[in-house]
Amino acid sequence: MKNYTLSTCENLIDKYVNEYQGAMTTVEEGCLGLGVVLLHDAEGKKFIIIKEVFQNEWSSTHTIRMYNKTPKKYQEFIN
Repeated sequence: MKNYTLSTCENLIDKYVNEYQGAMTTVEEGCLGLGVVLLHDAEGKKFIIIKEVFQNEWSSTHTIRMYNKTPKKYQEFIN
């Protein structure tokens, strides 16, 4: 799985929310990064999950997963 920097994820969130008129939901707060963030409800766009991945005491990276439909596990956080 590919890892992404904090600035890359922040740019994705900004574009998804402001340009595509989607919504962002924070499921879990992060220590050094974003934690677990859901991007949803943008018309014609995928459901996106961004998760913080621990590297060491001073740094972390993020993974991004995209889905065509909202996974049942995350449906309760959106409603």
